[in-house]
Amino acid sequence: MKQMRANKRSTEQPLLSVEDLKVTIQMDNAVLKAVDGVSFTIEKGKTLGLVGESGCGKSLTSRSIMSLNPKECETTGEILFNSSLDQKLKGLNILDLDPTGKKIRSIRGKKISMIFQEPMTALSPLYTIGNQIMENILLHRTKNKKEAKQIALEMLRKVGISDEEKRFNDYPHEFSGGMRQRVMIAIALACNPELLIADEPTTALDVTIQAQVLELMKSLQDELGMAILLVTHDLGVIAEICDEVAVMYLGEIVEKAPVHEIFNQPKHPYTKGLINSMPILGTGKQRLEPIEGTVPLAINMSHKCGFYDRCTHRIQGICDVQAVPETQVSSNHSVRCFLYNEHEEDEQNA
Repeated sequence: MKQMRANKRSTEQPLLSVEDLKVTIQMDNAVLKAVDGVSFTIEKGKTLGLVGESGCGKSLTSRSIMSLNPKECETTGEILFNSSLDQKLKGLNILDLDPTGKKIRSIRGKKISMIFQEPMTALSPLYTIGNQIMENILLHRTKNKKEAKQIALEMLRKVGISDEEKRFNDYPHEFSGGMRQRVMIAIALACNPELLIADEPTTALDVTIQAQVLELMKSLQDELGMAILLVTHDLGVIAEICDEVAVMYLGEIVEKAPVHEIFNQPKHPYTKGLINSMPILGTGKQRLEPIEGTVPLAINMSHKCGFYDRCTHRIQGICDVQAVPETQVSSNHSVRCFLYNEHEEDEQNA
């Protein structure tokens, strides 16, 4: 019986499968490759962290899942959504849907929700907090305004906003940054989504509020059984909440592994650089080790490792003349780096 259950789990489809996702933007005299062949999966009830510096393509990747990229973006590849609650949505390729059509609008906000960046500007100043939470509920859960209000009040309680009856009628400018972030979470979770995309959910929050928001997300994940895609540049947040990590640089995922392997056995020089630039309490570490340089624009890129110009382990004549293939260093750990490429290992051993 145990063997049968194990087989059932192993053949279960992931909730979300992203395959060879590319997002390009046509410029005046060039093409910007903002996302270049990204692939990953998210299992039901698990949290995947997408980490990297600003400009690496994280937000465009996450917005592609919601079909919310600007019209200037050309998005190709596959984003397969395997709903466990709706058979009609099993194996659905989101990129096949009209971005403004009825089908995607029935998924967006209901099956897949998103906490957007910058809570200070994401809420409309013209409508009350309660009105903005109810909008999603009335669209996807019930047409009864009285019932929708009760659900909205319950969500305010769940996200830790006290005196919810009064705060329901307040406007965003009457809330602090941390409270607005909680409201954003309440809006995103009001329809019990199967997947929550959290784009920099703790940006500009002090560490106390940040800890409360992360704890809230974890407790609601346990209660609702949802999966989370956490987009951030903060490895401390990744360590706190994620099961798996995908490290993104210049539109590509350069390393993927379970969270404990990323921190204990990082492979890619960029991943190591991110970890070394983190302040770690109790270690006596006096100076941080920054990564020299900045992320370049992905325009007219030559066939070489995107991290070549900033890498302290680059191999001239190899890393600067060809694209880097993905290498499996273990069953669940992959990396794009010639230091772990079989061909390079053979040359070094010769």
